[in-house]
Amino acid sequence: MYKKIVFLLFLSLSGFLNSQNKYPTDYFINPLDIPLVLSGTFGELRSNHFHAGIDIKTQQKEGLKVVAAGDGYVSRIKVSHWGYGKALYITHANGYTTVYGHLKKFSPSIEAYVKKRQYKKESFTIQLYPKASELIVKQGQQVAYSGNSGSSGGPHLHFEIRDTKAKPINPMLFGIKIPDHKKPIIKNAVVYAETDTSQVNKSNTSIDLVFKPQKNGDLLANRIYAYGKIGIGVNAIDKLDGAINNNGIYDLQMVLNGKKVFQYTVETFSFAESRYINSLIDYKRFAEKKQRIQKCFIEPSNRLSIYKNVIKKGFINIKDSLDYQIKITASDFEGNKTNLIIPIKGKKDTIIHYKKIKKTAYNFKSNQFNKISDSIVIATFPKGTFYNDLYFDYSYKDGIVRMHNNTVPLHKNFTMSFDVSKYDSEEIKHLFIARKNKYGRLYYSTTKRNDNKLYTSSKSLGDYTLVSDVDKPKISPLNFKSKQWLTKHQTIKVKISDKGSGIKSYRGEIDGSWVLMEYKPKKGYLEYNFNDNKLTEKSEHTLKVKVTDNVNNSTTFTTTFFRKEQK
Repeated sequence: MYKKIVFLLFLSLSGFLNSQNKYPTDYFINPLDIPLVLSGTFGELRSNHFHAGIDIKTQQKEGLKVVAAGDGYVSRIKVSHWGYGKALYITHANGYTTVYGHLKKFSPSIEAYVKKRQYKKESFTIQLYPKASELIVKQGQQVAYSGNSGSSGGPHLHFEIRDTKAKPINPMLFGIKIPDHKKPIIKNAVVYAETDTSQVNKSNTSIDLVFKPQKNGDLLANRIYAYGKIGIGVNAIDKLDGAINNNGIYDLQMVLNGKKVFQYTVETFSFAESRYINSLIDYKRFAEKKQRIQKCFIEPSNRLSIYKNVIKKGFINIKDSLDYQIKITASDFEGNKTNLIIPIKGKKDTIIHYKKIKKTAYNFKSNQFNKISDSIVIATFPKGTFYNDLYFDYSYKDGIVRMHNNTVPLHKNFTMSFDVSKYDSEEIKHLFIARKNKYGRLYYSTTKRNDNKLYTSSKSLGDYTLVSDVDKPKISPLNFKSKQWLTKHQTIKVKISDKGSGIKSYRGEIDGSWVLMEYKPKKGYLEYNFNDNKLTEKSEHTLKVKVTDNVNNSTTFTTTFFRKEQK
């Protein structure tokens, strides 16, 4: 109780002192005791979101010591198969919270705290909110080991700093130093004709700019001829010292004839707004060419808070016969800059190329509720699902439902139902809704049943179909054999797979009692560590593993093994 009171007084005092400066630059230390090299920067453009922290390389290995960046207490622990995997949240006396993600495991005391509750809940996945007095940590104290858990693409530590409103803030603003002597790279630039009467080089669509490097390091684009309202976007990345990764820039500015008309800076953002990234980029181009063109203008649907010094939403109105010069500057956190100079001559000309709009029976408005209904399929789109109005391409043919295509992003989920009354009750049990990609691969879409209808909710457009799954999951031993002595084994590994709807749940037991088996979805196996708890004194033991897929087909694997606990 005394520790808690002292900690809360410290929290109050430090919060007051910190209010004098925007961000404390000497409060946090590096979470890893190695030279910091990044594979991901704060605010980096990712699929449907901004990157909320920095990704620190861990020398291509797991198991490095992760330390608390400051004094505080563990306020949240989350263990999941995807996302941040094993993640730790530490709340500090200055009000900020640091986040450590993709961990291999926690420090011994925290690991014991978590496993006790996993066994009580009988679940590997868990979310915990310890009290302020339960898991107090000191700056520099080891709290975990770095890993590759969750949706990580390789060993690294994901590190965040959040404020009292849970908004992530660029860790570099707190004095976390990352060596960076390289300028950002502008790879592509696009000019958009924004209205029916706008034109760029006689085109009413968009054109790619051609540019070359100059002696002073700037990039100079070929002169373009334009008229009317236009917008400009660039595909800009950054490189940091010691890494080959393509990282995100920190700041993007646009100057028109010497006057700043647009700027965004990724200092902080809220998770609630992060998906508006789909309005920041040219999403269609990203879907087709994997290029993230960052628009230097703000469309009506874009509600991001990262902008400043914006005039007329960043759009430029080009008048006939006048000359314009645009300078776009991409900067990284250390102030390295790359300039793109775009000379424009105002010229009202004959438009040769017009925007091609495929009109359909479904003219959807982004600020309205929209619906599709036929004898088999009903689809509903809440107000605000789409970023822009569009003619929606829908069809149902040969069992395939075409829900437009994946070049259009969604901000909210749409709901789709299938009438399955033509199937008997046994067949319906095995049906699920799947999304089909351009290569024909099927992906399970969370499916619910209600009488003679199947439902799914999704944020991805494209082709959908009904699929029957009658195949049970497969289970096989990976690092042992039946009736083998495992006294020298540290772990039991069991390979699991399902080729239909995918794995929904699993349960492991030894001698009739639940045991903690960690699912490694990227490697396809379950793993139990004998150090977790002691087995009974007898030498013969029974392992039972049950795996269930998403349509409730299940397989139970049972085997015996021999083991004597070491004294």
